[in-house]
Amino acid sequence: MHFCSTSGDSDSALVFDCGTDIIVIGSGFAGLAAAIEAAESGAKVQVLEKMMAPGGNSAISDGGIAAPGTTYQADVGISDSSDQMYQDMMAAGEGMNYPDLVKTVTEGARDAFLWSRDHLNVKYKNRVDIFGGHSVARCYTPETISGVAIIKRQLARLKELKVPIRLGIFVKALIQDETGRVTGVRIINGYRYGKLNHGAERTLTAAKAVIVASGGFGSDVAFRKAQDPRLDSTFMSTNKPFATADILKECLRIGANPVQLSHIQLAPWTSPDEKGAGAAPLFGDYVVLPYGLIVDPETNKRFVNELTDRKNLAESILKRSHPVIGIADETGVQTAGWDLARALNKGVVKTYNTPEKLAQAYAMEPDALQATLTRFNHLIQAGNDEDFQKPILKEAAPLNQPPFYAMRIWPKVHHTMGGVQIDTSARVIHRDQHPISGLYAAGEVTGGIHGACRLGSCAVTECLVMGRIAGKKASYESIPFHLP
Repeated sequence: MHFCSTSGDSDSALVFDCGTDIIVIGSGFAGLAAAIEAAESGAKVQVLEKMMAPGGNSAISDGGIAAPGTTYQADVGISDSSDQMYQDMMAAGEGMNYPDLVKTVTEGARDAFLWSRDHLNVKYKNRVDIFGGHSVARCYTPETISGVAIIKRQLARLKELKVPIRLGIFVKALIQDETGRVTGVRIINGYRYGKLNHGAERTLTAAKAVIVASGGFGSDVAFRKAQDPRLDSTFMSTNKPFATADILKECLRIGANPVQLSHIQLAPWTSPDEKGAGAAPLFGDYVVLPYGLIVDPETNKRFVNELTDRKNLAESILKRSHPVIGIADETGVQTAGWDLARALNKGVVKTYNTPEKLAQAYAMEPDALQATLTRFNHLIQAGNDEDFQKPILKEAAPLNQPPFYAMRIWPKVHHTMGGVQIDTSARVIHRDQHPISGLYAAGEVTGGIHGACRLGSCAVTECLVMGRIAGKKASYESIPFHLP
């Protein structure tokens, strides 16, 4: 990647020496997808990233993407469609989703997945997974189980396109002309996260548009607490510390319409025994929920459908008022097919030779836990969870093969479904319900797509679908003609 040069003195009005059609704020999945499409459409593009490395929260995700109607599904006999995915997202979102946006995402999901695989050359595992709230398995994971796999391929394509990624650039303000059109940004050049008064203020103009892809605000405790008073500093987050609301608030300042900011998702498969996202989710989300069970250590019993959507699962856990225990056995681990070495080495996931030893480790009553396991195994064998209506996967087996694996589970702030309003062209909508000229947005900074609850792997789908749309549409913007 290269950087534009600067000229002039230290005056605060210093302008970068390179003409730019489109400025992209943020270097995660959505921002890089937008930059690629804009550049491939012939626009001159710059990507601004406040941190000293690209990728944002996208880089610490597992990179899982949801898409219907793929050959991966057909190979294992799964029938799926964009309409079925649409229905699943609307159901999880409790009907609070914006239908036109959901339809745009679901109808573009397969193409976005294939674009990442075939155009960017992202390598995916030859498997398809199901997560809570999806009616069928439609989720695909990079071979490295990391969002970095996608970010690296996006960066490689942008390098080919000679698009600069400017690091250490904090966007302080959006600039508008006398008509209200967004024409550029006010930045701090040489910004270093966590250091006050670091760097110099500069101005950068965009002839066509600014695309906001700055991500969510999961680590912005003050802002998220203002939306949901429960989510104070006692709640950990899976996000990086720099996931804040700065750019979102700047969009709101110039009139962008806020949508469902209080819809903040909690991850129901994280462990309080480690910081951040950590290693636990690979066991909790990929093994426990589909093939194991969750038990309240005070009652020694199940209390929820482990494959319900994230909102219902997290709320059910919070009602316990203490961490719960996720349990699986060797058969479940082998069926899931994931390497748990990191979680085991960290001690976040532990193994036990017998259910009795597992019960003792978590201060549970051994006979009562065994009764719960016996009942669970009966339901698995019957193929019908009449207790909690958990879907019994065809490869599910009774939980009775040692060693037995367990982890403590307590929700962490994970995803912010709310943000600025956009239309199906990714244009940011003013609170008076007209597009803000020259301003587009994509990814977690936007609201309305997921409603009350985001389904697993749909964030990457949203970022790629809407990011690509933003890049294409912004590149078509006509450059305003102003008389001298």
